[in-house]
Amino acid sequence: MRRINHWIGGKEHAPDPERVGVVWNPATGDQQAEVALGGAEVVDRAVAAAKAALETWGSISLAKRSTIMFRFRDLVERHADELARMLVSEHGKVFADARGEVQRGLEVIEFACGIPQLIKGDFSENVSTGVDSYSIRQPLGVVAGITPFNFPAMVPMWMYPIAIACGNTFVLKPSEKDPSAPMFAAELMSTAGLPDGVLNVVNGDKAAVDRILEHPDIAAVSFVGSTPIARYIYDTATAHGKRVQALGGAKNHMVVLPDADMDLAADAVVGAAYGSAGERCMAISVLVTVAGAADELLPKVEERLHAVRTAPGLEPDAEMGPLVTPEHRDRVMGYIDSGVDEGATLVADGRKLAGEQDGFFVGPTLFDNVTADMKIYQDEIFGPVLSTMRVDTYDEAMDLIRSNPYANGVAIFTNDGGAARRFQNEVPVGMVGVNVPIPVPVAYYSFGGWKSSLFGDSHIYGTEGVHFYTRGKVITSRWPDPSHRGVNLGFPQNA
Repeated sequence: MRRINHWIGGKEHAPDPERVGVVWNPATGDQQAEVALGGAEVVDRAVAAAKAALETWGSISLAKRSTIMFRFRDLVERHADELARMLVSEHGKVFADARGEVQRGLEVIEFACGIPQLIKGDFSENVSTGVDSYSIRQPLGVVAGITPFNFPAMVPMWMYPIAIACGNTFVLKPSEKDPSAPMFAAELMSTAGLPDGVLNVVNGDKAAVDRILEHPDIAAVSFVGSTPIARYIYDTATAHGKRVQALGGAKNHMVVLPDADMDLAADAVVGAAYGSAGERCMAISVLVTVAGAADELLPKVEERLHAVRTAPGLEPDAEMGPLVTPEHRDRVMGYIDSGVDEGATLVADGRKLAGEQDGFFVGPTLFDNVTADMKIYQDEIFGPVLSTMRVDTYDEAMDLIRSNPYANGVAIFTNDGGAARRFQNEVPVGMVGVNVPIPVPVAYYSFGGWKSSLFGDSHIYGTEGVHFYTRGKVITSRWPDPSHRGVNLGFPQNA
């Protein structure tokens, strides 16, 4: 059985593991590999390698750091199809979606290539007579990232390129469910000329996570995952004195006003709800129809669902693949059962597909007449399940969103510019789409939600990412004129 190990100090680290995890092929239901589950000892080794590398990496010129990032960017682009096939094999998403994931990761790498400009400080001459002030940003030291199964290539690339370009060294703990892409990317980083130990990858589960959170030599932790784990990461790591950005779960609403282009809205909601089998923190999971819009919209949605091709991700016409593990498939099917039991109208039942194909497939599922007290509305399902809620007014739709504990992403579909502008200003959500169903910001903005979708003050990548992985320092400097004489015991004043 093929074993996936760790990447420490610029090479594969392959100890005899005490425990291993299963890496499935979600499309067939067969085990295709095992992954070594490292604990505290492996984390300590990775941190030691990162700490040793920090002694020289933090002082390497910005020009050299940028050059390595450019080389890494070229290597990722050259191997994009290979990375995408790894994602299909271990996560289950279709090839086009996997290729898109790699591309969105590339955009952040490209952003990190501009580190000489991004990390520039300010300078003010003569803030007082003969006194200058200037600011610089310096790296934190050894930093860590803990990333989810749903984007095993992209989300790590949201973290370590910026952190490393800023002069930090990095320990990555990717999901143990689909670990091959992060390992391959670390090899590409080494090929690009990154010094040994600057990027390390530890495969593991909670034992590795807990050691990262408490390790005294790790200065900051980035996390993307579910809200309960994000809260745990934030509470534990901050208690150990670390800077933390912990991005949690979501329950993303798409509001459709009666004046919207219903064909555009139907296309958008099907793509946003069922792409990647709904295993996206930015997936639309709640369709909020206003003032009878559902009567026109839902038949169009249902018609499109019948045409969605659910199949193994490397098949040329596949549009939606399986879920990542058998446990996750069973969890999603349990939510469908719950929706039926609680009285929602089941328009399309994805459970029928589960018994028709090998692998961990659940078909596109659509509920109507969902209410706010149902579990399928309250919980993040993370599967191909769309809940439709009917409200009479815009204000009712806004109240629904305001009362939800999550505030990651939201969208409105309308042809009324005034309504859209009002919505974008009023809605208490971190990322807003206007006739755009999945408003993931481009790399030079920053990604992150509000409320229970984010723990910490900083969003990920973009300018906020640069600030998260650095800290500011202000220097006030005077080089006295040789003619200066005398002692002044008065309080310093600007003059």
